Amino acid sequence: MKKGRIYRIAGPVVVVKDLHAKMYDVVKVGEEKLLGEVIKIIGNKVIVQVYEDTTGLKPKEPVENTGKPLSATLGPGLLGMIYDGIQRPLNILREKSGDFITRGIEAFALDLTKEWEFIPEKKKGDKVKGGDILGYVEEFNIKHYILVPPGVEGVIKEIKEGKYTLEDVICTLKNGKELKLYHEWPVRKQRPYKEKFKPEIPLITGQRVLDVFFPLAKGGTAAIPGPFGAGKTVTQQTLAKFADADIVIYVGCGERGNEMTEVLEEFPKLEDPKTGKPLINRTVLIANTSNMPVAAREASIYTGITIAEYFRDMGYDVALMADSTSRWAEAMREISSRLEEMPGEEGYPAYLPARLAEFYERAGRVKTLSGKIGSVTIIGAVSPPGGDFSEPVTQNTLRVVKVFWALDAKLARRRHFPAINWLTSYSLYLDALSEWFAKNISPDWKELVTKAMNILQQEEKLQEIVQLVGSDALPENERITLEVAKMIREFFLQQNAFHEIDRYSEPEKSYLMLKLILSYEKLARSALERGVAIEDILNIKAKKKIAEIKFQKDYKKIISEIEKEMIEEFKALGGE
Repeated sequence: MKKGRIYRIAGPVVVVKDLHAKMYDVVKVGEEKLLGEVIKIIGNKVIVQVYEDTTGLKPKEPVENTGKPLSATLGPGLLGMIYDGIQRPLNILREKSGDFITRGIEAFALDLTKEWEFIPEKKKGDKVKGGDILGYVEEFNIKHYILVPPGVEGVIKEIKEGKYTLEDVICTLKNGKELKLYHEWPVRKQRPYKEKFKPEIPLITGQRVLDVFFPLAKGGTAAIPGPFGAGKTVTQQTLAKFADADIVIYVGCGERGNEMTEVLEEFPKLEDPKTGKPLINRTVLIANTSNMPVAAREASIYTGITIAEYFRDMGYDVALMADSTSRWAEAMREISSRLEEMPGEEGYPAYLPARLAEFYERAGRVKTLSGKIGSVTIIGAVSPPGGDFSEPVTQNTLRVVKVFWALDAKLARRRHFPAINWLTSYSLYLDALSEWFAKNISPDWKELVTKAMNILQQEEKLQEIVQLVGSDALPENERITLEVAKMIREFFLQQNAFHEIDRYSEPEKSYLMLKLILSYEKLARSALERGVAIEDILNIKAKKKIAEIKFQKDYKKIISEIEKEMIEEFKALGGE
């Protein structure tokens, strides 16, 4: 290892002299060998970002260069694990140093002693290249495929079925290359793939407001900005539980310790609706709270996306939750200020937009190097101070993501959950996904959604008049608009995350519920034209039953019965 000496210390940033290093090389700083990464080179001086507390470091202490970039260890044993920002397993760190992480402590990311039953899918004489699948091991009833590391190729000399630890050689190539159950990949480098597809398939979340009005595509990007208490964490936990994804990567990049503790306690208890087993079995948690070193927080995002790309390369659909990218940006801001770089807006570095774009660009639904189809969908929470969406992190995030789910503190205070504001949110995937919904749910899906959204927008305009003169002073036609909008809000958009049935609504149920509400609107306007009194129209009995549909399992039969009953009631009202 090549060595240099500490020249100057500025918080998490250390200036080193006479260290021969490349950009992003991992180095060991000081007598305690604190982990760091080269982020800038100026002449014979190297700027190192240290992933641990630098208190007590002194000038002239040695710095060793490992010659390798910061990399994620990828292999069996990832699922169910809880890591810090640089992929050190927190359970192992606790065993070694107690409740508080000791500086300079090291732990391998995966269990090197556990044996895995390897089932090969290739045989002797087969030619393999980077990304090809050698075989698989079973991990929590999920086939964990063993991949040839990108950049490696050759002809198989020997490959055998059997029980292996991670350090055992499972395959030897004729060129002498030995392959194991795991490999490493630089976290700041995107993993390669053959082809990226257009966003044509929705990521079904089971949340009506999202799936119907603001759908997210598999391999897409979404942001959930919202002030404290608006429900970002609950929304992300609900998405992690019910979203149509095989693997969930949850990155807590700088959230408060108590919020991350809640996630760590809840996930092992949450039941996976797909298997009935703990949700943690198909989840990887990366916890880097606000009291942990800022440099590791900045790295946590890259660690998470690299693990997500690894499972994507196996042909799985992966959902990555980043909570919250605002804290990640704050870590970048602190490091930038220590480097004495020219600040951008509100003190954030000028390269903030580029870093955000680089991160979200790693999402996508792709054809992998092995020919399988996999996807990484990124859902990033943003915590704007005071709920101010005009601040730099929110604005720069909105420039790169295609879906904006705006959480609203006012809705949360009114106990309307999910507290997603239907007037400020949007999805740029709406047209691209309409074809899938038309083919798989109903041809009039888009027409229905557009009509419902128009009613909600009309309601917003009418509310100003209502607050001045009351709803009774409105024309009868507009009173129907208000009533239907109220039904859409309360019967359809509100959803109980803790109710056994209502917590998940499949697209067909959502469609039939919305169609029934709009059927009431059509019948109501027709009755009004016939001269039926507005009070009679607003007080039909069948309308009240619509509110209970979301809590019913056998919804098709109930919706059909309510529709017949509603038609009969409107007929009985008569009119010309």
